Amino acid sequence: MNVFIGLIAAMLSLGTPLIIAAAGETVSERSGILNIGLEGMLLASAFAGFATASETGSPWLGFLAAIAVGIAIALVSAELILKRQADQVVVGTGVNLLALGVTGVAFVSMFGKTGQLVSVATIPTFGGKLSIDFVMLVTPLVVVAAWWLLYRTRWGLAVRACGEAPHAAEAAGHNPLRLRMQAMLFGGATAGIAGAYLTLAQTGSFAENMTEGRGFVVIAAVTFGRWTAKGSALACLLIAFAYGLKYAINAMRLPVAPQLFDALPYLLALAVLCGAGRGASAPASLALPYKPRT
Repeated sequence: MNVFIGLIAAMLSLGTPLIIAAAGETVSERSGILNIGLEGMLLASAFAGFATASETGSPWLGFLAAIAVGIAIALVSAELILKRQADQVVVGTGVNLLALGVTGVAFVSMFGKTGQLVSVATIPTFGGKLSIDFVMLVTPLVVVAAWWLLYRTRWGLAVRACGEAPHAAEAAGHNPLRLRMQAMLFGGATAGIAGAYLTLAQTGSFAENMTEGRGFVVIAAVTFGRWTAKGSALACLLIAFAYGLKYAINAMRLPVAPQLFDALPYLLALAVLCGAGRGASAPASLALPYKPRT
């Protein structure tokens, strides 16, 4: 029973940042923007939250700083993608590489040599062994908010139109560039929350490249979820369950190498990209550049 509770607790903790980031990525992709730079956003936000909490002693200020960094990266990406018509994959790859280098150098500069253990205060938890925290409670609201924005507002209808046929949306009186930027900012804010959660709730510390591909896993989960907030959240829970299996195997002391389970989430993501999204209809203009006619 203790192992089962531990597995559930691990799934909730590990799944929370994935679900939050997936909600923002879903909105972004529905607008036609494939945010390959999500990995870099998560890593930069994780460091910003950690560094701010270390300096101020407040994890909540760390969350605010992480959100600001996520939005700032989204603004820079929007400038390159929307205004300068740069390739979305190239921009995203650049963000990932830049975040990896900058956070590594900044961490060593601020806290000493690589590998030094530095801890910060984390957000409070309750619920006994399940270790529930405030961000976990807010996560379902983020998913509902993403669904409501996309399917119950005129803004969401316009955003989805931009992802399908931006010139038709323009003809209907909408500004696809503005709508896509707004969707990217929403994705940047959720990436900021998710990144801060990694350092200020899960670990209480920072390590270089600590995101370990979670951004790409989230993108796969959005595909698995057929570009819906609910489907993406369920896919993230499945992947988080795979993450948690490693800890359960360790707790049960089974004669299985835990390293095998390290690869399981990524194998699931690969399976998703190869087959689970088959038959799903991606937004027709996803990752395609848009140039206004006027």
